Amino acid sequence: MSAFSLDAVAAILLIPVAAAALLAMLPNYRITAGLNVAASFLTLLAAVSLFATDRPQPGQYLLVDDLNIVFILLNTFVGFTTSVFSASYIAHELEIGRLTAPMIVVPDVLAALERLGIAARARSRAKIVAVTGSVGKTTTKEALRHVLSAVGKVHASAQSFNNHWGVPLTLARMPADCDYAVFEIGMNHPDEIRPLVKMVRPHIAIITLIAAAHLGFFRNLDEIAMAKAEIFEGIEPEGAALLNRDDARWKLLEKMARGAGVAHILGFGENARSTFRLMKCELYADHSRIIARIGGADVAIRIGAPGRHIVQNALAVLGAAYLAGADMEKVAAAFTDLSAERGRGRRHVLSHPDGPITLIDESYNANPASMGAAMALLNATPVSGEGRRIAVLGDMLELGEHSRKLHAALASLIVGTGTHTVFLGGPEMRALAEALPAGEIETQYRTGAEELKPLLLSAVRPGDVVMIKSSKGIGFSKLVEALLGRFPPEAAADKAQ
Repeated sequence: MSAFSLDAVAAILLIPVAAAALLAMLPNYRITAGLNVAASFLTLLAAVSLFATDRPQPGQYLLVDDLNIVFILLNTFVGFTTSVFSASYIAHELEIGRLTAPMIVVPDVLAALERLGIAARARSRAKIVAVTGSVGKTTTKEALRHVLSAVGKVHASAQSFNNHWGVPLTLARMPADCDYAVFEIGMNHPDEIRPLVKMVRPHIAIITLIAAAHLGFFRNLDEIAMAKAEIFEGIEPEGAALLNRDDARWKLLEKMARGAGVAHILGFGENARSTFRLMKCELYADHSRIIARIGGADVAIRIGAPGRHIVQNALAVLGAAYLAGADMEKVAAAFTDLSAERGRGRRHVLSHPDGPITLIDESYNANPASMGAAMALLNATPVSGEGRRIAVLGDMLELGEHSRKLHAALASLIVGTGTHTVFLGGPEMRALAEALPAGEIETQYRTGAEELKPLLLSAVRPGDVVMIKSSKGIGFSKLVEALLGRFPPEAAADKAQ
């Protein structure tokens, strides 16, 4: 037998109680701390009731077996160290900014997210539009968001949330009371769109254009078209496929839509057989004016964002809005203040001590088709004074064995146009640097964005128009940020964008 002061034993046993009580003040730890407090009290009561030979007064001694002493001390040690360890862990969690909101723990996060998305879709009464294509997906999606907001409540994908995570996340976030929902669906390999569109179940599916994007994962453009055509498999009964009538793959896509059982197959474009047809188009440096035939009526529209490629996307948007039953007068009016997105043609007028510089930010993505559209936009933008048109071009990624040939072919977009100064960056752009005629085009080639930055900053001057275009992974957005940092944009011009 061993003798211990009752006060000493009580003090020892109360250590984990006190530690847990302190930890209970941490939001993430309240439940665990509560359990620890309860366990500590039970241990104290059990020790006193089981091991005391009598009920001594304070200041007397508690007689216990040596083995029981070990048990009591061990329990105290475990309780205390567990509390300290847990506190340390929770403090770490709080330090790294983890959410303190209630959590649902699931075996598979992606599977749970998909089920949430499917449930959100099942409860929705909104008109659902899905958008895919090699180029113009995000621009078309954002234009739909913009114009449909004039006639109802719209839910749409954030940024480019178009993959196996982004699509179910966008579905799961869809409010029950929205009138329209727009989903962007992307892919870089076959069988990627199929499961996503079956969750979305659109009433209207748009394919903007088939082009050489992600060509490194396919043998040819027909294979890309067939992968994009997976979107037809999820269209609701009596739904519609809206296709680019000016696209060389129109016939292939139409055939695949029919094979998938799509009830209505409609076209948009300049082609005379287009359901939603461009009748007249006037392109300006900062906007476009068109007349489009929609539902048998000619509609005059001013589009706030410039570029012929924007006009083509606008035709798809007009067609989708018409099929969704929107008020077309309000939709047409909403195009007036449409603006380009960051990285997708957004314009900045930069302040230089001796005059303004125009910057066109196309730094988000690039493939041969979008390069052509961006160069056309650059060449349509007027310079001022002795300004120059400057193209800053970075690698187009995921082109595989076709990469060198497709990069070299970009020379045809530059030679003989109004662009005389070119900055090129990235290993694949070496092919274009070699293809451009020496002496005719002022060319600077470097291996990447960081190496180009000082050259570009020192080269620009008042009156210049600078267009920056590359795949996102090349990091040419850093060049945009560098120019904005060196020459802060004029507030009024940026607000207009």
